[in-house]
Amino acid sequence: MTSTVTSLQHAFGPVLKPAAWANGKVMRLREWLYRRGLKPSWRPAPVTVSVGNIGWGGSGKTPIAGWLLDWAEANRKTALLLTRGYRAKPERYPYLVRPGALAEEAGDEPLMLACDHPKAHVVVDPVRKRGGRWGVKRFKPDLIVLDDGFQHMAVRRHSNLVLLKPEDLGEQWNRLIPAGSWREPASALARADAFLMKVGPKNFHRVEPRFKQLLGHLRKPLFTFQVVPTGIRQVTGGAAKRDFDNENYLLVSGVGDPALVERTATRHFGYKPVKHLIYRDHHAFTKADVNAILAAAQGHGCEAILCTPKDAVKLGPLCNKQFWQFDLRVEFGPSTIGPKATFAAWWPRHFERLRTLSAVHGPQSRLNHETGDDNG
Repeated sequence: MTSTVTSLQHAFGPVLKPAAWANGKVMRLREWLYRRGLKPSWRPAPVTVSVGNIGWGGSGKTPIAGWLLDWAEANRKTALLLTRGYRAKPERYPYLVRPGALAEEAGDEPLMLACDHPKAHVVVDPVRKRGGRWGVKRFKPDLIVLDDGFQHMAVRRHSNLVLLKPEDLGEQWNRLIPAGSWREPASALARADAFLMKVGPKNFHRVEPRFKQLLGHLRKPLFTFQVVPTGIRQVTGGAAKRDFDNENYLLVSGVGDPALVERTATRHFGYKPVKHLIYRDHHAFTKADVNAILAAAQGHGCEAILCTPKDAVKLGPLCNKQFWQFDLRVEFGPSTIGPKATFAAWWPRHFERLRTLSAVHGPQSRLNHETGDDNG
């Protein structure tokens, strides 16, 4: 789907450029109105960090948001995650997502985060300042995470973490929707406190010169990370193991980058799936889908069926013990600060600085890009 859209954008680029130019003007005006206080925004007192990106498409926001929730729990801090909940349809808002909720009510990614981080408070509300006020009053969090919040300026934040993809520094640079994938013009990146990119060390050294050329003047670090499998476990609960012991397996995915899922599976097991059934991102699996998947597995001689954690929360109520999901972990790599200066080392210091600023300025603290740089 993404490659098809990109091909169409290239083919009709000259026609789409005027619309992209107009979109950029609108986004600049919108930012200006929020910065001047001409559009109302809520300023939460707890340390608030946005995890977002400049364009659409999978960049790794959800794993980074999950890592922040893990960090909060490990450091005995109460965390509140605010998300609009793409395709979520609860009976009322704000909606507190609990493990065991229905994916059609909570949305697949909020439910996955709630299941993986049961001590965090995941709140779905398309009006995030409403959900935020409710969550702050009820849970008194130490940390608020704004999921996909870079463009959501109705909630003030103390820090912006912006995820980039390698193509953002290449063919997609400053190409706005509909001519490209960017939601805002490059000038918006001045709001970032740090950048993150899902690449390994080799690819980082390829993109680092380009990053410094395009964004070095901002004096903000670029951190790298990878999402790596540590093993597999049954979707229905119970068994966990390292791999399939060289047995054939069927792969099922309904995510934004199915090719990445297949590469990850191949790298982990050392061999490709016999068949990869690809569904649209955020696909709502039905019993008919599960029956078709089981039939495909039987037809290809596969006892095991592998899916992503995001798909597992939707398949769980429908599937049997043949279905397995990856256990995943975020691993941080080199950065523009240095080979050992990882995000995991930088974040605690950054959080303490933000907490100090929050204590001094309270809920009136401004967007971070108005308070100065922080590279350390």
